[in-house]
Amino acid sequence: MRSTGIRRTLVALSVCSLALAASACGSDGDSASGKTRITVNCEPPKSAKVDRKFFEDDIASFEKKNTDIDVVAHDAFPCEDPKTFDAKLAGGQMEDVFYTYFTDVKHVVDTGQAADISSYVKELKSYDTLQQQLRDIYTVDGKIYGIPRTGYSMGLIYNKKLFAQAGLDPEKPPATWEEVRADAKKIAGLGNGTVGYADYSAQNQGGWHFTAELYSQGGDVVSADGKKATVDTPEGHAVLQNLHDMRWTDNSMGSKQLLVINDVQQLMGSGKLGMYLSAPDNIPILVKEKGGNYQDLAIAPMPGGKGTLIGGDGYMFNKKATPEQIRAGLKWLDHMFLTPGKGFLGDYARAKQNNAPVGLPEPQLFTGAADAKDQEVKKANANVPVENYQSFLDGNQALQMKIEPPNAQQIYSVLDGAVSAVLTKKDADIDQLLKDASGKIDGILARG
Repeated sequence: MRSTGIRRTLVALSVCSLALAASACGSDGDSASGKTRITVNCEPPKSAKVDRKFFEDDIASFEKKNTDIDVVAHDAFPCEDPKTFDAKLAGGQMEDVFYTYFTDVKHVVDTGQAADISSYVKELKSYDTLQQQLRDIYTVDGKIYGIPRTGYSMGLIYNKKLFAQAGLDPEKPPATWEEVRADAKKIAGLGNGTVGYADYSAQNQGGWHFTAELYSQGGDVVSADGKKATVDTPEGHAVLQNLHDMRWTDNSMGSKQLLVINDVQQLMGSGKLGMYLSAPDNIPILVKEKGGNYQDLAIAPMPGGKGTLIGGDGYMFNKKATPEQIRAGLKWLDHMFLTPGKGFLGDYARAKQNNAPVGLPEPQLFTGAADAKDQEVKKANANVPVENYQSFLDGNQALQMKIEPPNAQQIYSVLDGAVSAVLTKKDADIDQLLKDASGKIDGILARG
């Protein structure tokens, strides 16, 4: 799932525009002028005026620099709509260069709709600068099928102001789940409707967070071969027991449950919540949409110290794309997204001028000198308190980064039931909940 829960708001997309509705989204590779023509998606919608202009400006500058390439962008919201994605995929209607979540990769490859770009990536100037673990996501059976564009990892967002009011050190966020529980109890003790820790438990979001919490304790949702559930374990039990104890023994999670992301963001933005799990891209939403303050909001690494859930997105290539289109698409990706400090996501000076937040710790896409350059430009244009995110950056270095499980949404739906039961029923049988969930997940995995 996207860390914001509504997918990244500055991107949009993946349905053909009405003007092209009668034809395939992919192109034949040549426009009337003899240029190499590529269709791409994830253009922000017209309603997102600033982002739309940035995207169009960046395409224009790319075409000026590459006069032999014609880029046709398609927009819609969100960037990938599950209701249309599989239909477009099955019908061979994807753009030449199309947007995907990390969790899509194997599915797209299995359907035979993705081009193998292994022999072309040497032409992508930025490829070797990208984080290896993100590159690996788009590699299946030794073949490269796509390029990562962004990545996120989960952490613990917390309210420094409430920490101070509860007598806690705002510069020392909890590093273990025992500490989370203790701190949440103190924060809830402030009264006046203050909640120490909140979690999701509906609309598959509870299962998503259960997975993140399981990873943080060193557990897994499914076995390494993807065939069996591994939630009915000591680690899985510890996740549910901790939630149960905070909810019922400590009363630190509030009485209202079956929460989803918007509920929790509203609590945090209003100053009534101490902590919740999320990624850094939630912070601007908390400020711009929910009434929060950048100075009060900080993020720490996932408690537990063993792992964290990662997600993100990238682009793959239509199997019908010609060699010229693949080469053109790689050049376009380099220009738009993969040049440190420049492009649609990296032009921090432009973002700052338009009052967009600059200085958040993610996405951190690059390594080595490229990362140093990106961080240098970001720091020079920062307009948010970067010191509030340093512990997150430092702590992530020691965590195992783990992608979402296969058949993620189906599995999350099952795990939602276990999480919601624990948070709404004081006498919930954790052992039975995990046993039942394990059986249902085995069935999902058996069906593929």
